[in-house]
Amino acid sequence: MSTEPTESASTDETGGAATSEPIAPRAEGIVDVEPDEVDVDAMPGGARTAIEAVLMVVEEPVEVDALAQAMDLEPDEVLDHLEDLAAEYDRDMRGFSLRRTPAGWRIYSRAEYAPVVERFVLEGKRAKLSKAALETLAVIAYRQPVSRARIAAVRGVSVDGVVRTLMTRGLIDEIGTDADHGAVLYGTTDYFLTRLGLSSLAELPPLAPYLPEGHEVDEIAERGGI
Repeated sequence: MSTEPTESASTDETGGAATSEPIAPRAEGIVDVEPDEVDVDAMPGGARTAIEAVLMVVEEPVEVDALAQAMDLEPDEVLDHLEDLAAEYDRDMRGFSLRRTPAGWRIYSRAEYAPVVERFVLEGKRAKLSKAALETLAVIAYRQPVSRARIAAVRGVSVDGVVRTLMTRGLIDEIGTDADHGAVLYGTTDYFLTRLGLSSLAELPPLAPYLPEGHEVDEIAERGGI
């Protein structure tokens, strides 16, 4: 009898990372135990493999403290295992990587394979954000904090509806107001970083040089009366 889990793949709404949703049958000879009776060191592969098993089923990033509590381990020990797993995946160039995000640790598809993942997502018509939404999100990501008028100046169209959509998805939020004009300023959220598998905005690809300079955007906005 096989004890290996059956997996179904799901993709995130940014079209990048795919996560697994295992359906694990009960292994022969394994009996139910209370959480406080779990001894991960006695399991095949030990604590590190047990942590890996949990990471394969979480739908959102998980914090070190939460893993430590579930495993009855010290947080420092769990962190060591996480860093070892991340290094192992990188060394072996697995199709996935383990990354630390602001919300915790999570397994993502490896960036080098983004083209094939993107092709699978788009050909399967599973992209959940429109082209307009992705373009608007890119402008906000690289130009934040930024007002709707400046976003519209870059894209050349009204972005009111798209901005509302991105806010509803939790990818952007209001982060302040313009000191001169009082316009609401928008920026990306930690959820945005989590979905892309980034720890900070500094890890965004260098696309900013392809966007208009700040003064050019101002001039376009003034001429267009946006």
